[in-house]
Amino acid sequence: SGLFRRLQQGVYFPDHKITVGDVEMPTVILGDPAYPLMPWLMKPYTGALDSERELFNYRLSKCRMVVECAFGRPKGRWRSLLTRSDLSPKNIPIVIAACCVLHNLCEIKGETFMLGWEVEANRLAADYAQPDTRAIRRSQRDALRIWEALKARFQTEQGNQ
Repeated sequence: SGLFRRLQQGVYFPDHKITVGDVEMPTVILGDPAYPLMPWLMKPYTGALDSERELFNYRLSKCRMVVECAFGRPKGRWRSLLTRSDLSPKNIPIVIAACCVLHNLCEIKGETFMLGWEVEANRLAADYAQPDTRAIRRSQRDALRIWEALKARFQTEQGNQ
């Protein structure tokens, strides 16, 4: 996608770099374990976890929860957001925006929202695998340095904020 290409090239957030430890990093997007680790996309550690990795995952999860809740309810209400769309790529943002507007209207008007809808939406979304490309594999080394720098930062007092 165009978004992927801009993030890969470092032009999406060009002037927003920070330094953590001795590692300079771009603004990062937070993803779940299904996504590939990229310098601009942080995800939780998987497998056997030591206490540092558990703390990293916990802090990453706290940040992601806000976004997950914001998207979980619209995905539960509008199933079209869960599957691949056959629409023109030009029309997809319009449909997503319309779903968000309609969802907000339903929320404002107190329309019923079944909690099972969100659970089912999350279960279905977990079935969609992410692509594994050469560009992703090339970025792994840089992403691992950022991952480790963030993990180390989360162990410090400043990281507790």
